[in-house]
Amino acid sequence: MTQFYPYQWDLNYRNPRVFNEMMYNFLYLANQGIDIMRLDAVPYIWKQLGTNCRNLPQVHTLVRLMRMIGEVVCPGVALLGEVVMAPVEVVPYFGTVEKPECHMLYNVTTMATTWHTVATEDTCLLRQQLDAVCTLPKEYTFLNYLRCHDDIGWGLDYQTLRGWGQEEVPHKRYLNDYFLGNIPGSPSRGALYNADPVTGDARFCATTASMCGIEAAGFEGNAEAMEVAVRKDLMLHAYMFTQSGLPIIYSGDEVGQVNDYAYRDDPEKADDSRYIHRGQFSWELVANIEQAGTVQSQIFAGLDELERIRREDPIFGSEAAWYPKDYSDPAVLWIVRERGEETLHAVFNFSGASKTIWMPERARYRNLISGEQEELETFELPAWEFAWYERQ
Repeated sequence: MTQFYPYQWDLNYRNPRVFNEMMYNFLYLANQGIDIMRLDAVPYIWKQLGTNCRNLPQVHTLVRLMRMIGEVVCPGVALLGEVVMAPVEVVPYFGTVEKPECHMLYNVTTMATTWHTVATEDTCLLRQQLDAVCTLPKEYTFLNYLRCHDDIGWGLDYQTLRGWGQEEVPHKRYLNDYFLGNIPGSPSRGALYNADPVTGDARFCATTASMCGIEAAGFEGNAEAMEVAVRKDLMLHAYMFTQSGLPIIYSGDEVGQVNDYAYRDDPEKADDSRYIHRGQFSWELVANIEQAGTVQSQIFAGLDELERIRREDPIFGSEAAWYPKDYSDPAVLWIVRERGEETLHAVFNFSGASKTIWMPERARYRNLISGEQEELETFELPAWEFAWYERQ
């Protein structure tokens, strides 16, 4: 049987020798010094005719066995599960505290919901998603990311969206049109992946920079649009850094690398649009990091500063509590982090309009980006901007 490609045969785990051979590979890699084993497309590894071959009980048995062997032989090795499923189907792959499975999982649904929020300028679904994530046991660790090596599948909570009057197929079509740049006002550029002309379903591919508008602004020579695009890029990374878990920056994002369309000229890659964001790393862009005012300098320095603050300030530690805070404006995402007497208010403007933000109370706050302290009741947040205010 093949789940993905005709040349990529699925393994028959009913044969115990297959499992043994896979664990020999696992332990061989551990002996080479590998710290993290990525379990690719975990929900699909057990096949059974008459089912959809997804999330079957035997899958969890296999992952549990892998975890047990790892804990006995190489307890320093962590299992990272790739589970591209609806939220309710993702969490079970952590197992339970008594019977654990994966140490870490990709935060796939939050990633997709984040870009949905960019396209709709409405944070309601994202708030609901983060509400669910932040209440999980602290032992459950997500890898948070904006982009990765794969496409973006629009695996959103369509039951909730349906209750808000948004049907699945038309909404997916809108999201793809938005990020292709076909919707007026959209600065994004990219390509569809696995587009189905019958169902109208498709997934999307592009780099973070191109989705934020850096490619379009550069092509048009629009300095004002470029300023907004860079700000959006840094805001989204700051939002990712605010969540608990491990933030991942995909190669090229640290220098604002845009889409690489050269794959279309390679017969072996032309049919797979994921190569649009799998282009060779552009070392020419690295040279621009030292040139003040360049896109690369702004993004690299901005991410470097965000990473430094996150590393040094205990409010970002895994022991801190965090949760999304209700706010009257649906375009504003507000995340609160609490650690003892310390409180961080992280506010993100997911819209193209400037916002006046009202703080919970008039008090003295420290801006973690500028380092300045001031007494605030309100503050202005430009389009696609963020603020990290720690209460003093």
